[in-house]
Amino acid sequence: MSADLALEPNGVSIREAILEDAPVMHRFLQALADYQDASQYFHSNEEDLVKHGFGPDRQFETLIAMFEDQPVGLAIFHRTFSTWEGKAGFFIQDLFVDESVRGKMVGYHLVKEIACIADARDIDHLQLNVVHANPARDFYNKVGFHHMDDLLTYRLSKDKMDEFLET
Repeated sequence: MSADLALEPNGVSIREAILEDAPVMHRFLQALADYQDASQYFHSNEEDLVKHGFGPDRQFETLIAMFEDQPVGLAIFHRTFSTWEGKAGFFIQDLFVDESVRGKMVGYHLVKEIACIADARDIDHLQLNVVHANPARDFYNKVGFHHMDDLLTYRLSKDKMDEFLET
């Protein structure tokens, strides 16, 4: 992925995040948690993003959307693998567009850039989770994502994992 990606026709540009973007990334992630009324679950800090999002052993990649020289959105994604399909995929962990530019296709360009990166790396599919009340579900459907009714997301939190390990 190149650090500077092409300018889109509507003035939106997408670029790879750099270390100095950690404060912006954190601010956008906090805004996403607030938007989803889930701030009580948001515990990461800038240091976590730097530690896990940059360097040779990074755990995720980040794209930053720019509009009029200002960061207006981000997409955080990481590699997955489907043992059933025998194919690698990308999981879009977070997709956020600032309210001031919603409707300007910023999210579209972020997802499109992830798809371009996936294609260049021979990645087979993209996957994401969406909160039921998120109006962006219509966008995901238009792009071609489909809801997988037969799969439910389950999570074992650290405290519950510790309890499990003690049994």
